[in-house]
Amino acid sequence: MSQNDRDYAEKRDYIRMRVDADITLLYAGQIIPAVCVDLSGSGMQVQASRAFKVGDKLSVRIDSEHSALKGLEAETEVVWLADLEEGGQKIGLTIISMN
Repeated sequence: MSQNDRDYAEKRDYIRMRVDADITLLYAGQIIPAVCVDLSGSGMQVQASRAFKVGDKLSVRIDSEHSALKGLEAETEVVWLADLEEGGQKIGLTIISMN
């Protein structure tokens, strides 16, 4: 069953943690700075300054501010998006794999 086939209640079975962290997106050889708004066990909500499409595959890197902790690196897919009035998009990413 795909992410889109799940009903809304099932998508919310994962606890979302508010993050507001600077992140890096890698898409088609481009490095794009963005902000991770929240994070869950299956995905994340991100605010980016450029537009994406549902189905785009993005590599995500969240660097750790603590030298003892490794940052997060994940392969993701855009599952929803919303244009922002001030430009850019808010995007929902499902995590495909963690590196």
